[in-house]
Amino acid sequence: MLRLLNIEFIKLWNNRASKVLILAYFILLTCIALIAAIKFDIGPIKFHLAEQGIFNFPYIWHFNTYIAASLKFFLAIVIVSMMANEYSNKTIKQNLIDGLSKKEFIASKFITVAVFSLISTLFVFIVSLFLGYGFSSITETYHVFSDLEYLLAFFIKLVGFFSFCLFLGILIKRSAFALGFLFVWYVIEKIAYGLITFQFESTKDIASSITQFFPLESMSNLIMEPFTRLGAVKEIANQVGEKFNFDYAVHWYQIVIVLAWTTLFIFLSYRLLKTRDL
Repeated sequence: MLRLLNIEFIKLWNNRASKVLILAYFILLTCIALIAAIKFDIGPIKFHLAEQGIFNFPYIWHFNTYIAASLKFFLAIVIVSMMANEYSNKTIKQNLIDGLSKKEFIASKFITVAVFSLISTLFVFIVSLFLGYGFSSITETYHVFSDLEYLLAFFIKLVGFFSFCLFLGILIKRSAFALGFLFVWYVIEKIAYGLITFQFESTKDIASSITQFFPLESMSNLIMEPFTRLGAVKEIANQVGEKFNFDYAVHWYQIVIVLAWTTLFIFLSYRLLKTRDL
C-alpha cells in the first residue's frame, strides 16, 4: 500500500500544475478562518459574521464541512489530470511494463483519492477546533464533540466525488473533456429533477426521493446547507411569515448510497482499464 501511494505522490509532486492546485486547495481550506473577519458597518447597523454563531460548537462542524466541500473542485482537477497525464505521458503503459498489475494501478489511484480525502477531513477538523475554541460561546466537551458525523459525511463525500472524477479520467482520457462531462452530468441531474417535479405536479418530495439515488445528488445530500439553521436567518424568516422545517441530519442510507456509487466507479474504472488496449 505504501509503495503504491509513494509512486502516486512522486508523480503528483513532479507535476507543477498538480502541486500548485494541491497547495491552493489546502490554503483555501485554511482561509475558512477569514470568514471570521467579515464585518459590515453601515451607519447604526453593525454586522459581524463570527458573532452570528457560525463558529459555535457543535454547529461549526456542519458549517465548515459544507463550506470546505465546495472547494473540492480544486482536487477534482488534480484527480482528472492525474489520469489524463498517465495516458498522455504513457506512464500507465510503463508502469504495467515495470510489473505493476492493472488491479494495483487502480488500487494506487483509489488509495491516493482516499488519502487526499482523509487529509482534507483532518485539516477541516483541526481548523474547526481552533476556530471553535476561539469564537464559540459553548466550549463544554459534550458540545465540542457533538455532530462529528458531519466529518464522516465530508470524508465519504470526497471519496465518492473523487472516485467519480477518477472514473471520468479513465473513461475520457482528456482532463478538459472529463471536467466538461462532469459539469454536463450535473446539469442533467438538475434537469431530471425539474422534469420529475413537473411530472408529479410539483411534488418536490417525490422528485427528491428519486434523485437522491443520482451520483452527484446523493453526494450533495450528505451535508445539507447549514445557513437556515442560524438564529438570525430564522428570525428574518419568522418576520416574513416563513418557517424552516428542514432535515439537516446525516442519515445512514445516504452514506450507503454514496458508498455504493464509489464501489461502482472503482469497479468500472478497473473494468475499463482491464478491457482497454493501452
